[in-house]
Amino acid sequence: MDFAEARATFCTPRTGPVADPAAAATPARRLRDALEPLAMVTVWSEPAADQAAAAGLDFLAGYVGGRASVLGDVPGTVVASTFAVFEPDLAGGLWDQARASCSVAQLQQGRALAGVDEVEVDGVVDTLRTGLAAADLMGRPLFAGMGALPWPDQAHGRLWHATSLLREHRGDSHVAACVAAGLDGIEANVLTELWVGFDLLEYTSTRGWSPESMDAAIGRLRRRGLLEGDALSDEGRRVRAGIEEATDLAQQPIVDLIGDGLDRTVDALARWSEAVVARGWFPADPYKRAAG
Repeated sequence: MDFAEARATFCTPRTGPVADPAAAATPARRLRDALEPLAMVTVWSEPAADQAAAAGLDFLAGYVGGRASVLGDVPGTVVASTFAVFEPDLAGGLWDQARASCSVAQLQQGRALAGVDEVEVDGVVDTLRTGLAAADLMGRPLFAGMGALPWPDQAHGRLWHATSLLREHRGDSHVAACVAAGLDGIEANVLTELWVGFDLLEYTSTRGWSPESMDAAIGRLRRRGLLEGDALSDEGRRVRAGIEEATDLAQQPIVDLIGDGLDRTVDALARWSEAVVARGWFPADPYKRAAG
């Protein structure tokens, strides 16, 4: 998938009434939603796409290669385990494609160099770093790998690094919560897409799963009582809410250390993220933003 295809798939404006997935957000979720476009600007921005193309990478190989590069020179199966809701052969194969074109160091450098315009961010970054002091490493490989990288010198680079650390910490925590709930990658994706507002398989089908494997997962979820027809059942909503609660709980030490600075920090992050969205460097669809 090249950059134009990715934009056509994920950046088409949603028509009709749209529910706000963040309407009743917790403090931890507000922080996550505010920083998502900033953390992912190295995936969705045109400078990132140009840099990936110059290295011989298409959109998906650039995404997987850049994000997984913090794990080091590992087998594709290790990458697939951390990307969770992607079909394993797809994630591992994209990593192999990226490694065929670039060294791990080049992938790390390419991800770090693609940033947003310079802004006055030092106060916000300091607040986020204060919160990150409470971020635990256990069971969080992408966060741990990201944390081993040096902090950039430029202000916008430090902002991206801080938001990426927080995103990976929450993402690793979310995967752990899904595993604890007894879900596999397809099942977790289906529950999330319906919880956010997507139609059944609208988002899951973009993750490389075969029609047969998605149909089988839907059957398992129905037998478990988590789906009624093509929608979440009451039990499905309860299970998905429990996953969100567990994910938030894993972020609570970070939120607690940020303390009274949370509202101010979230407001600044949200303002900068909206500028990124307006620039076209992150999908405007609120469902995509909520799903990750």
